[in-house]
Amino acid sequence: MEFTKMQGAGNDFIIINNMKLKLPIEKMPVIAKKLCQRKVSLGADGFMVVDFPEGDADFKMRFYNSDGSLGEMCGNGARCISRYAYINSIAGKKMKIETGAGIVEAEVLQDRLVKVQLNKPEVINLNIDLKIDDMNYECSYIELGNPGLPHAIVKYDGLQNTNESEIFDLGRKIRFFDSFPKGANVNFYDIIDENTAIVKTYERGVEDFTLACGTGSASAAVALILKGYLKENKVKIVVPGGELFIELQRNTHDPNKIDKLYLIGPTNIIAVGTIMDEDL
Repeated sequence: MEFTKMQGAGNDFIIINNMKLKLPIEKMPVIAKKLCQRKVSLGADGFMVVDFPEGDADFKMRFYNSDGSLGEMCGNGARCISRYAYINSIAGKKMKIETGAGIVEAEVLQDRLVKVQLNKPEVINLNIDLKIDDMNYECSYIELGNPGLPHAIVKYDGLQNTNESEIFDLGRKIRFFDSFPKGANVNFYDIIDENTAIVKTYERGVEDFTLACGTGSASAAVALILKGYLKENKVKIVVPGGELFIELQRNTHDPNKIDKLYLIGPTNIIAVGTIMDEDL
């Protein structure tokens, strides 16, 4: 089975072209769970499948978390699969991608730099009463797209000097917090300056911290801009795997609504080859 492995800001993915392979969709969760296991297989944060679209998009993106569960969307995954589609002549530099959270537009800007228009926030709650182990945390909740991709945005002072192992249990508890019926990706943040924040994300489905989460970084940026912590409509988010840029356009009639949301960052092709995993 031919594959390409890519990463965007340290978020790594295995990509296959099911337009050619024509594998049964019902097998994908098992394949994803197996291939994403590090050390015993290729290893990745997620597994992505290029497939025929049902509508007028250039292709359909099926995204699976490393535990085999189907995800609505993945921002860094969308950036990587966009470049994959472009270099494999599946789409042009500008493209439309059919995802579980709706149609996503993307553009290969230059070389490895890719810009993706994310699904806009459909649910914005800037003030969540979050109490864990008798501690209160400043928290916002945002869902991107419909059905919505859920993100909790949690303030954590001194995050830059905090080891992920120190906040792992806290991240897991928030991920399953009762007020989040879908569960949530947990994006801890701290402000660096008026245009920059640091974000570390505990991702549901991966059930661990990852080097980057594109939709999480974008959701954090939305919350921090709307709360006035970040001052511009284009900001830098520093993640463990590098830097991402988030750009948003506010509604002219209601500045608390977001009309367009963009994720911009680099992509990197790690390997192209043939999967020979005998356990499959």
